[in-house]
Amino acid sequence: MADTKGSAGRSAMNIDAKLVRELADMLAETGLTEIEVEDGDRKIRVSRGAVAAAAAPVALAAPVAAAPAAAAAAAPAPAAEPAVDLANAVKSPMVGTAYLLPEPGAAPFVSVGDNVKSGQTLLIVEAMKVMNPITAPRDGVIKQVLIENGQPVEYDQPLVVIG
Repeated sequence: MADTKGSAGRSAMNIDAKLVRELADMLAETGLTEIEVEDGDRKIRVSRGAVAAAAAPVALAAPVAAAPAAAAAAAPAPAAEPAVDLANAVKSPMVGTAYLLPEPGAAPFVSVGDNVKSGQTLLIVEAMKVMNPITAPRDGVIKQVLIENGQPVEYDQPLVVIG
């Protein structure tokens, strides 16, 4: 029988336990639920369950197939909130923790209904201990704030809608 790994001499993948621990620590530090790294044909994904906060991180060393059809089927949801036009959303340029306030106890950078000017700071995203201001790309009015203060955000996640 042929070896499914593609190399006759290799029976199991070498897992870098130190890397898995570092990724798990990153999850704890950032509040993210999943981190994935890829090196050639080797892919390591570390995730923690959103249901059980005390669940230990799990390392998966095999490629994981995405299920876009299942996500599309689950898309119809009750209309609890008005539809948001994400075409006008300011998206996160990085993974990190979003802060709507310049410091604890201060007023938020912006609120729904505020007029903003191009270049005005809307919020900050902390990534690797660096505070990165996220600015308005154009003049407009804040229609909706899509995140909470201190919430972990992903790359390209909509943050604020400017109308």
